[in-house]
Amino acid sequence: MVNLIDIFIERGFIEQTTHEEELRDYIQNESVTCYIGFDPTASSLHVGSLVPIMALAHMQRHGHRPIAVVGGGTGLVGDPSGKTEMRKLLTSEMVENNAIGIKKQLSRFIDFSNEKALQVNNNDWLSELKYIPFLRDIGRHFSVNRMIKAESYKLRLDSDEGLSFIEFNYMLLQAYDFLELFDKYKCRLQMGGSDQWGNIVAGIELIRKVRKESAFGITFPLIKTSSGAKMGKTVKGAIWLDPSKTSPYDYYQYWINTDDRDVAMFLALFSFLPMDEIKEIKYLQGADLNSAKTVLSFEATRLAHGNEEAVMAYQAAASVFGQRYVNRAILPSSSVPRDNSGIADSAVPCSYIDAKLLESGIPAFKLFHEVNLAPSGGAARRLVEQGGAYINERRVDKFDELITSNDIKDMEILLRSGKKRFHKIKIR
Repeated sequence: MVNLIDIFIERGFIEQTTHEEELRDYIQNESVTCYIGFDPTASSLHVGSLVPIMALAHMQRHGHRPIAVVGGGTGLVGDPSGKTEMRKLLTSEMVENNAIGIKKQLSRFIDFSNEKALQVNNNDWLSELKYIPFLRDIGRHFSVNRMIKAESYKLRLDSDEGLSFIEFNYMLLQAYDFLELFDKYKCRLQMGGSDQWGNIVAGIELIRKVRKESAFGITFPLIKTSSGAKMGKTVKGAIWLDPSKTSPYDYYQYWINTDDRDVAMFLALFSFLPMDEIKEIKYLQGADLNSAKTVLSFEATRLAHGNEEAVMAYQAAASVFGQRYVNRAILPSSSVPRDNSGIADSAVPCSYIDAKLLESGIPAFKLFHEVNLAPSGGAARRLVEQGGAYINERRVDKFDELITSNDIKDMEILLRSGKKRFHKIKIR
């Protein structure tokens, strides 16, 4: 039987592990309960959270139980890891509302029914702590000399703002989380981003000192694209998992624009397709590589938003850019549509307009503003002047050019802002 650690390594999930041989034996021979903490600073997770989410999903698919810990308590303190300035402190109401959105998104990847997975809020136990007993029972196990050597603290200590005392407590609180989960759920494995290494090790050491038991840690690498950009960051901002923040169509388009060099890596990380099929991607070029991008986009969208939304996004892209026929020999395990049926555009943002309004014409910049392809009339003018506005794939040269009934094709007009943002105006 293949060890899950080897699967993680092959797919690119692991940067560091603690006690590797013991961890391999533990995962191979026991039913594992593991956890990852999620920052509840927003009501939605984003693409940058997909590596830990997929790791939990892999754990569950191999018979283990994942726990998603919403950092309601630690969110009231602020994690200094990876930050050069103090994070915004949350209220309990904000955390509660954000936790609801996070669980909804995680439920696409992880089955929470019948306690096959759990989502807990660390505020439930951290808010009950008493300061003096906490210092005596937990704080005495921590060395300040060792703590300030952790990367998460060093970055802040070297910054202009420095490290606040409230943030200095964060490592103790996260370590206590691990101890609490160990006591309550027999959780022995914590996973997280590479910036969490020091916090994870602190929790492992605390369990060893207080309970005389072993625990383990895995960290994930920071995923960057071949161009050097941080995963999930675009000119427009974060790519959210919440469909009200990033539509399934825009989510699909994010993946379809993947750099050729990153397709195989992203398929390994962000799909469950077999690795023997993914390894064949490195031999593809041209149209076949574009087909692999279509599969990546479809599979990523299907996981985040469901099969129906993925099909709609696929069909919408086909209606705008033309059908991409996906050869059945390319990633054959994928359920991506592979024929020419059912082309639709219902997922492309659209609006309706009365044909009579076009008889006298509408200035181009007003039209782009009205359909939200530009945030204001001034921004719409600049979009046109900078050559980024298109009508039916024809560049608009003048901001006040009149869009009339002559621009109607098949009872619709296709607007485009830049390379990737589309809007269809349907005529009635």
